[in-house]
Amino acid sequence: MIEFIGIEKFYPNSRVHAIKDASFKIEKGEFVFFMGKSGAGKTTLLKMLYKAEKPSGGIIMSFGKDIKKISKTTLRRNIGVVFQTFELVENKTALENVSYVLECYGISPIKSKKKALETLAMLGLVGKEKQYPYEMSGGERQRVAIARAMVNNPQILICDEPTGNLDDENAQNVMHYLKEINEKGTTVLMATHNKEIVREMKKRIIYVQDGYIVDKTYKNNVSLAQYIHRLNQGGRK
Repeated sequence: MIEFIGIEKFYPNSRVHAIKDASFKIEKGEFVFFMGKSGAGKTTLLKMLYKAEKPSGGIIMSFGKDIKKISKTTLRRNIGVVFQTFELVENKTALENVSYVLECYGISPIKSKKKALETLAMLGLVGKEKQYPYEMSGGERQRVAIARAMVNNPQILICDEPTGNLDDENAQNVMHYLKEINEKGTTVLMATHNKEIVREMKKRIIYVQDGYIVDKTYKNNVSLAQYIHRLNQGGRK
């Protein structure tokens, strides 16, 4: 479903070579963690998939096509994105934050509201529809952000450190819903530093180090601590 082929990313003005010959495949319905130290290139890789960053070289295939041939609008209708900082509109209610996405695509306000209510309910937010972001906990705000990303039924959900600003209880709650979303068929790609979440989920890891993909096959056959230590000690193979 997704394939990165020899992807490079340069920032000429700063002389930074952010991504170096990245190649990997992700099948439809997978849940994949992107791990690595801060600045390793995890977020850059994910941004390329929804055209927030443009690769300097290589090919990205998604939905059976080179994404260069897919319009940004079409791509983003099929890819939902969740950020660490929620990115909600503060003067809109939870319901308005979610329904607004559909209205932007030309769906009537009545149908948009109905679908938004269903999606908020799916994320355990019944009774929170009329609340504003500043009236909610961090976990609730992140679930509203997930609802906003999922309301259009995307095939792919990208989550960039979605638990980074949450306490352990709220982080586990968010992961519960992401797991449910994945089990219903949505491909979930998540950048994270949270080793405990990764250990508990027992999903595939793509490990990024200094712009290189140093491992893309981890399936919990060794402990996560041993795995990360080995990669950080050994570097790129």
